[in-house]
Amino acid sequence: MAIPVKLEQFEGPLDLLLHLIDINKIDIYDIPIVLITDQYLAYVSGMEETDMNITSEFMVMAATLLDIKCRMLLPKEKDEEGNELDPRDELVEKLLEYKLCKAISCALREREEGASFQYYRKRSLPKEVQEYVPPIDYERLIGEHTLLGLQRLFDEALHRASDRVDPVRSTFGTIEKEEINMGEKVLYIKNFLYEHRSTDFRSLLEQGRSKEEIIVAFLVVLEMMKTGVIVISQEGTFGPIMIRVPDAEALRALNIGEFTGEANFTEPESDTPR
Repeated sequence: MAIPVKLEQFEGPLDLLLHLIDINKIDIYDIPIVLITDQYLAYVSGMEETDMNITSEFMVMAATLLDIKCRMLLPKEKDEEGNELDPRDELVEKLLEYKLCKAISCALREREEGASFQYYRKRSLPKEVQEYVPPIDYERLIGEHTLLGLQRLFDEALHRASDRVDPVRSTFGTIEKEEINMGEKVLYIKNFLYEHRSTDFRSLLEQGRSKEEIIVAFLVVLEMMKTGVIVISQEGTFGPIMIRVPDAEALRALNIGEFTGEANFTEPESDTPR
């Protein structure tokens, strides 16, 4: 953080300009730029400050004043609406902003100096007084409410809570995962087709007890059709899909492990459908 350095009683170029305006009793909105520029340059020429950063700030303001002085001698500039532009407006705005900040800083400095002379007495209440808790006045707490009134408020609160319950979602249950034994399902379809030899697709799928079993049965039938152990036909559009077993011995010799991925899957001795 930079350390502020005072040049005599002035903290910067704006502070010097405000000083010149005050001692000359000039209206800040109508600054005689020639007079102020001459006095400002006279002060800057007598500066003996060696800090180039601070000196450069004063030189920049001197150049700004000279620029405004030159623009005051030229014909007035106009904006888009035809109003004349005053070259001093930007400088006046900066001076007013600086003056406001300076007034606020002075007020805060006075508060700080005043607070430095204030001392506060430490808390010295007895421990019994500090720990004292006044008793609860139930009559004041309840006020005009009676027992029936409190019961009515309680019932209304319960009613509002029941209204917030979703009548549809509140009936939802927990979805439980249904385990399906792939080997047993393939074996069941194999035995079912071996026994019937020819059946419609719907009759086979209706044997499923759940949606998952129907999906598994559908996939097994597709795989059997792919391997050629069964043949599927349909005579007309939207007609029944028929399943036929062309070779019962090929179906009987079907390796269930190829469907389930379990090489060690063994079928029971009986081929009776479950």
